[in-house]
Amino acid sequence: MAYMEEVMWFRTRLRIVPGNETIYVTVCSSHSGGRCENSHWCTEMLGVVVVGIGVAGRVRIRDLLNPLPNNAAEKLKLMGFVSRRTLGNIGQVKQITLEEALQSNEIQAAIISLENRFHEEYVRLFLEAGKHVCVEYPLALSVTAAQKLWDLADIKGKILHVEHIELLAEPYKQLKQQVNRKELIEGSLHFTGGPLDRQRTGFPAFSGIARLSWLVDLFGELNLKSATLEEQQKQHYWKMTTHFLTKNSRPLIWTEERGPELKRQKQIHFQFKSDTLDHLPEAPNTSVGLFMQDLNLFAQKLAGQTPTDHSEKNRILHCLGLADEIRIFCEQVPPS
Repeated sequence: MAYMEEVMWFRTRLRIVPGNETIYVTVCSSHSGGRCENSHWCTEMLGVVVVGIGVAGRVRIRDLLNPLPNNAAEKLKLMGFVSRRTLGNIGQVKQITLEEALQSNEIQAAIISLENRFHEEYVRLFLEAGKHVCVEYPLALSVTAAQKLWDLADIKGKILHVEHIELLAEPYKQLKQQVNRKELIEGSLHFTGGPLDRQRTGFPAFSGIARLSWLVDLFGELNLKSATLEEQQKQHYWKMTTHFLTKNSRPLIWTEERGPELKRQKQIHFQFKSDTLDHLPEAPNTSVGLFMQDLNLFAQKLAGQTPTDHSEKNRILHCLGLADEIRIFCEQVPPS
């Protein structure tokens, strides 16, 4: 949230009986005497629920139970998890119903780790219930739906954070440094991976939004020139090829290819006026996992340590808008 006036923060402590605990409370007030927009986020421990217990959801639980010391994520308290399956407890973490999570006054935020097709519905439910939300990409399976969710978050005065761990990976960070300030002549990004269930993940341009976000983050806003989708449903294979133009009318090709025999990998070829990049840079793994890095970013936003980055929101909406255009373009072209 953007602050329109200078804000002053100070700390105090309250003694609670009969438990005799000391709870530190962060209070904010403006020099003009107005109420701080984040004043409802005063207590240091913030209740969080994880929604969806797949691989990512279990990683979220692990990270919430073992936050980095001296980091904003330390102030997040895991209150339980929600799953459509009956799982019972996971360790000391209890399973609660969706209704309990939405209605609980002890839960202020939700981390949504469900299949793509459920993102829009669950983000809306938790925002309407007055909860902050962290959701895996894509935010929704259309740009119109995504914009409505951002608008709802603004109306409710809540943080809406969209995870994008691929932008946090060290090879990508080094690639971005190598691309910075170079003049592109032409480029391509080809991703391959195993089969996906499109009923759950959406059209390939949405399930592959991470790679599209790479290109937009590296080269700025793009214009769609053409797109094709080759699909062999019985073989669980598809290949989407998309042609873009940069603002300087430089061609970029993005390919998403998935099938049973395909290994997960990315191939790049970026030709610049000065040189050519044809492989991802090698980079050592960091000690902090990608989901933990993302959790810290979410916690920093909740704590008011990191202001809302409007360029982040614009990038997300631009990528979803392109994905919508690609889907419409491919639906208008007879399948090959």
